[in-house]
Amino acid sequence: MRHAKQRNKLSRDSAHRRSLLRNLCREVIEHERIKTSQAKAKAVKPKLEKLITLARRGDLHARRQAMAELGHDRFIVYKLFEEIAPRYAERPGGYTRIVKLGPRRSDSTEMVFIELV
Repeated sequence: MRHAKQRNKLSRDSAHRRSLLRNLCREVIEHERIKTSQAKAKAVKPKLEKLITLARRGDLHARRQAMAELGHDRFIVYKLFEEIAPRYAERPGGYTRIVKLGPRRSDSTEMVFIELV
């Protein structure tokens, strides 16, 4: 049975989708706020929340899992573990926020900011 297994496909094949979500996670960690479409923000939010929860654990295994998830970028993983995770040490979840901005002018796609709280 495949109940509750539906994820946003974002009109991409699996490799392109995985790459897109990885890059969005990296950009949010690096800049702490990015402007993107609502569909992409809703797709990346659970991955980002799991990465921050992983960083709160802080052990070597968690660091290696984050490295694998973020494409072996040491600077991004360092920032995630040393700067972002301590901020949320007491917070039980809900590390990101999606703020609506309105439709994009060219194609009326709903645009949002996804940011760290």
